[in-house]
Amino acid sequence: MLPVLKLIAVGETRIKSLLPQLQAEFQLTDEQMERLTPSGSKTYIYDRAYWACSYMLKAGFISRRARGAYVVSPRGREFLESNPTKLDNRILSESADFRFWKAVRNSNDDDRPDVSGIPAESSETPEDLKESAFAKLDSTLSEELLEHLLALTPARFEQLIVELLLAMGYGNGHAEMGRAIGKSGDGGIDGVVNEDKLGLDAVYIQAKKYKPEITVGRPALQAFIGSMTGESATKGVFVTTSGFSREAHDYVRRVQQRVVLIDGARLARLMIDHGVGVRVDKTYVLRSIDANFFDPI
Repeated sequence: MLPVLKLIAVGETRIKSLLPQLQAEFQLTDEQMERLTPSGSKTYIYDRAYWACSYMLKAGFISRRARGAYVVSPRGREFLESNPTKLDNRILSESADFRFWKAVRNSNDDDRPDVSGIPAESSETPEDLKESAFAKLDSTLSEELLEHLLALTPARFEQLIVELLLAMGYGNGHAEMGRAIGKSGDGGIDGVVNEDKLGLDAVYIQAKKYKPEITVGRPALQAFIGSMTGESATKGVFVTTSGFSREAHDYVRRVQQRVVLIDGARLARLMIDHGVGVRVDKTYVLRSIDANFFDPI
């Protein structure tokens, strides 16, 4: 916030005009300047400059001179005359206007996700908080998914993996194109998904439901690939709720068959991404400022 306030004080009035100086101030590369927020609607540097202006506006350090243009207020100039070394939310919270704004924001509709209750010492923008909250919810969901997977019977787990591959588009997503073998003496093959109706191209599946502390090693991969060879198969997927050893990864990179390893973390991620075993509880519409709308005419 302090560099933005200083730039506005010397005549830079619009957020877009601040960006080259901010690039020099923070020694950012062109690639870093072009990095987009997860929403893809704006760059990170623009987002931070925008929120810096928004917070300082609420605290009375700057004011709007025209649509999308800012000027330093007497309060802001008085602050700069003190030769400050930083400007953060804690300092802004000394303003009654800023505290009132935060109090009103935090008392909004309880059904909405609260992304405005930023601690005074925090440097996170609302965009950061939204992504952080989503990541925490996503991580918790992944952990819960793995717990539920471990409670399944082996046969149901094998069927679930077939359903996941179909949901991912294998076999054109048609249920009749995949089947779980799920029986004793299956020769190391737990399921198969046909990529064409005649079964000329197929993906063979090995699904092992293990606790996190158990690591799948090279011997298990050798047995699976041996079973694939017996079926003249060239494509395979080995899925586990735990993980794979380095030797297992090295081994599959050297074999002739194309085998994909899916560990527990990736399995949960794929289930979430393709809507297998999860449902949508609530949908939030997150809107952001259209900067072009506020450009001068």
